[in-house]
Amino acid sequence: MKIAAIQIQSVLDPQHNLKVIREMIKEAKSQGVEAVFLPEVFYSMSDGTKPTPYLIEDGNEHYKNIQKLATESRVYLLGGSAATSVDGKVINRSFNFDPSGKEIARYDKMNLFSCDLSKHSSNQIIDEARVYTAGNKPAMVQVEDFKMGISICFDLRFPELFRYYSSHGCELLTISSAFTVPTGKAHWHTLVRARAIENQSYVVACGQWGVHNEKMKTFGHSLIVDPWGEVLADAGEGEKIIYAELSKDRLKHVRERLDVLRDPLTYKD
Repeated sequence: MKIAAIQIQSVLDPQHNLKVIREMIKEAKSQGVEAVFLPEVFYSMSDGTKPTPYLIEDGNEHYKNIQKLATESRVYLLGGSAATSVDGKVINRSFNFDPSGKEIARYDKMNLFSCDLSKHSSNQIIDEARVYTAGNKPAMVQVEDFKMGISICFDLRFPELFRYYSSHGCELLTISSAFTVPTGKAHWHTLVRARAIENQSYVVACGQWGVHNEKMKTFGHSLIVDPWGEVLADAGEGEKIIYAELSKDRLKHVRERLDVLRDPLTYKD
């Protein structure tokens, strides 16, 4: 399966973001891509102190705008998240559509980011719990020949979630992100490759990049990593598309070399 990950510099205005994404999906489609992955909060990027005013609700115009990205191009639209209103709460929700526009999975970010970088040059203090309510369950979906486990950004630091996915047969893990620059430089590549290696799974880690507003600046370097931990594509900086071919034969080859996906041991005191 040929895939693409789209790295963008989202702003508050969803129409600007949609225009950029449409052009990139058009380019990806021309390259024979079957599935397109988007980053965290691709639809509208707030400053982190309050939610965007452009909240998704089931069936509203913003929901339909996202759905239309899949139907216009006839590709799987995967992984990307958007701020969503649910019963008066704001959720960071990943929406996943098949080429017909049918929603095939949704995942609500379970692990909310909290980081004090006030002593760093970025002078950032981020606490997503001031804006979002956390989700409470994993989500998996079949995408062509690959079973996919869904996660968002800070989830990357919780390996038990990805172990859960691999123990339930997932071969592809997606991590939509908006990593800060300091934490990205320190940990992004290491953590993404680790999740691939320890679960012998493909990982698509699609991120935001650049200066989004006066408070938000993100790292970029969207990655596609194979089950051996080899980086197949790294977007680096800038708005761009990266591509890769996912192979079931490659998965089988890697998993036959090392038996790391056995049932986890139960430890006792």
